[in-house]
This record gives sequence, C-alpha cells and structure tokens, in this order.
Amino acid sequence: MFMKNIINSMRIVSILKIIFALALASVTVLALLPIELLTSPMFNWWDKAQHALAFAVLSMLGFAAFPERLGPVALGMVLYGVAIELAQLAVGWRFGEWQDVLADITGVIVAGLVRSLWRKWWVAA
Repeated sequence: MFMKNIINSMRIVSILKIIFALALASVTVLALLPIELLTSPMFNWWDKAQHALAFAVLSMLGFAAFPERLGPVALGMVLYGVAIELAQLAVGWRFGEWQDVLADITGVIVAGLVRSLWRKWWVAA
C-alpha cells in the first residue's frame, strides 16, 4: 500500500509539472499577442489584478509541481514576470510596465502565503 501511495504521488507531481509548463506557455502567448491599446495610459487596476491573479495561480502550480524547490520556483516566477515585460517591450505592439512586475511579485507572495496557510491549517490538521 505504501508503494502504491508513492507511485500515485509521483504521477500527480508529474501531471502537475505538465500543467505548470502548459500554463506558463499559455500565459507567455497571451502576454505577447497583439491587443488594442488601452484607452487610458494611467495605472489600470484591473490589469494589475489580472497580473497578480495569474502569477498567484502559476506560482501555486509551480509550488505543487516542485514542492522541494519553493525558493527557486518563487525566484523563477519573478524573473519570468520581468522577462515577459521585456519581451513586451521588444515586440513593438505591447508595452512593458514596472507596475506589472510589482503585480506579478504580489501574486507570487500571495501564493506563498496561501501555501503556508494551507500547510499550517489543512495538512497539519
């Protein structure tokens, strides 16, 4: 029974790694697709909320897929956010913003807090 649980856990982690990779690819494509310019160049709160939510979900997937590498996953997510903004500057039809990186970092932090609370209250119980 013990071996069966280990094998099932390994399968779940493998599936989570695939889902994480697909989610990263999807967000990258969406971030670089041409879109119409915003009607106002001012700080767009909904856009920032979308960034934070996307990075919270991506980070949670990354933490679940690589539970033994939380620090590298968090750092990788921050660097991924910076890379997306630099890529948006490079494509010409999008624009990168430092505020988006801050929203991405917020999402990573929220995911870390949610994971900590989950482990404290749910897993430990």
